[in-house]
Amino acid sequence: MKVAEILEVDRCRLVEPSFAELTIDTYTALLLEVVADEARLLIDEEEEPIALALHDESGWYAVSFLFRPPTLAAIECFEEVGGDIYQEDRAVWLSAVREYYSLDICKNVLPAFEDLSPARKGKLRDLIGEVWGDRPGALCLDCCCGSGIGSVALRASGMQTLAYDNDPALLALGLSRGRLAPAETMCIDAREASCYIAPAPLGAIFMAGEIYSYNAPLWKAIVVGLLALTDEALITVRTGAEAALVEGWCIDQEWDARVFENRRDPIYDRWCCVARRA
Repeated sequence: MKVAEILEVDRCRLVEPSFAELTIDTYTALLLEVVADEARLLIDEEEEPIALALHDESGWYAVSFLFRPPTLAAIECFEEVGGDIYQEDRAVWLSAVREYYSLDICKNVLPAFEDLSPARKGKLRDLIGEVWGDRPGALCLDCCCGSGIGSVALRASGMQTLAYDNDPALLALGLSRGRLAPAETMCIDAREASCYIAPAPLGAIFMAGEIYSYNAPLWKAIVVGLLALTDEALITVRTGAEAALVEGWCIDQEWDARVFENRRDPIYDRWCCVARRA
C-alpha cells in the first residue's frame, strides 16, 4: 500500500527528506509549523502512534514515528486540531514508507552504469544453495546490496529479502531494473542498520568492497552490524586475505566461522566466509 492510501488522502508528502533521516526528532517540530486545518494520527496494532499527518492549504504532510517516539507537542497539536485516528499494522506502514523513499530515489537520482555480469545470478544462486540449502520464505538481509544482484539470487532461491546500501545511484539502478523491490529497499549507512531493521534469520554481503588497511575499520563495523541482526551470515570477497579478515571479525564476536574458495566465480564472489551464531 502507498503512504497516501493508508492515510486515505489523495497525496501526502513525508517531511523527512530521506529514509535515513527518520530517526531525527527535528522533523517533528518542522511539521508542527504547519497551520493545520485537518490532522490524522496513525496508530499501529498495539495502538502506538506511528505517524502524524497535517493538512494546510497546500496539502498533506506527515512524519513517521517508526524509529523515534512522538513528542508531546505532536500529540497536543493533533488534539487541538481535532483530527481523526487511523490504524494500520506497523509492518504495512514501514513497507509503505520504504517504498515512498525508494520511488523518490528512482525519480531524483541518476542510476549508475550497469554493473551486472549476466552469468552472475546463476552462480550466486548456486552458492546460496550450497551454503544454506532450501530455506523457502526465510528472510535474508542483503547488506550493501548495491544494484541488487544478491536480492535477485536470494529471491530465486525462494527467500524473502530486505536490502540496504548507502549509494543512491546503485540503488536507483537496481530499482529501475527491477532487481530491488521498492518496499524492501532502504538507503542507509549499513553501520547504523540496527536503528532501522529488526533481527532476521539470515544475512549476506555479496562482493564486499575491497578491504584495505585504511578502510578495514569501516568494513569491520559493517560486518559486526550485520552479525548483530542475524543468526547466520554469508559474506563474499575477492581475495583469501580479505576473507581471513572477515573470518577474524566473526570469531571476535564469538561466532563460528569458516572460509572456503568458490570456484564458480573467479572475480566477484571468489572467497566466502560462512558464519553462524555460536
